Amino acid sequence: MSRLAARLLYLCALLVGRLPWPWLWWLGDRIAARNLAANRRESRVTDCNLRLAFPGMDPGERAELKRAVMHTTARQAMETVAIWSRTRRGNLDSLIVEMHGTRYLDEAIAAGRGVVLAAPHFGNWELLNRWLAARTPLSILYAPPSSKVMEGFLQLVRADEDRVTQVRAETAGVRQLLRYLRDGGVVGILPDQQPRGGEGEFAPFFGVPALTMTLFGKLAARTGAAVLLAWCERLPGHGPGGRPRFALHLEPADPAVADPDPARAVAALNAEVERVARRDPVQYQWTYKRYSLQPSGRGEDNPYWPECYR
Repeated sequence: MSRLAARLLYLCALLVGRLPWPWLWWLGDRIAARNLAANRRESRVTDCNLRLAFPGMDPGERAELKRAVMHTTARQAMETVAIWSRTRRGNLDSLIVEMHGTRYLDEAIAAGRGVVLAAPHFGNWELLNRWLAARTPLSILYAPPSSKVMEGFLQLVRADEDRVTQVRAETAGVRQLLRYLRDGGVVGILPDQQPRGGEGEFAPFFGVPALTMTLFGKLAARTGAAVLLAWCERLPGHGPGGRPRFALHLEPADPAVADPDPARAVAALNAEVERVARRDPVQYQWTYKRYSLQPSGRGEDNPYWPECYR
């Protein structure tokens, strides 16, 4: 039953994703406006994150930033549906209008020692996945959603003509990634997902302690793989037909992200993600409860409790 539901959801996404770009952006704006007006959970989480990350910001400026973040996040969701529903060539040719640092990926693949890509939740990371899959076979690590239907849906939309292998964030998946890297493969990881307790270290992220995955640094250290940062950044203006425009970026990460000391590695990783996010904070995913686990281990120190759980 869950497989059937996932396929029905996939068909709905295909239909919605074929709408003209201006219509998709209009739908995104309507969703954002409703979320803001009703102060829904995404709105409350964003407000909490921005207060934590920018404590010195003028309240009026922060409110305007929140509004912009909510609209950009909703538009990004509609763009992603469109990216999933259209051909790889159409996505890349029409949406990515600038590419920077692609030689770093080419050189790393040619060296044959594996590549670990850190892809922060910035801009449109699903478009980045499509571009990478067009360049090379790719394995991506993902945290399985609680819904079997949603997991099945993601398997369908991210398959990309069998160029993408999706690996669950669990012990067997980690062993699979190690083998893949040792064989010279390319692995993509969203490094700013909060790991489960006991599988990370705390390090500052926008000045606030954030539990951060140690897996990224361990993969790089154990395999000697090249480590790159990658993101697709939304550019101002529109292309023909009202379509969004993106610049793709690839660059070497700070070598410290593969430091044998996990505390140093996660501190360097968070610093790199923060550097990308500060390029344009509007494009970062502030709707995620990044700080729900705190070093004290006391639930009452969760900054989102209770207002962001209702």
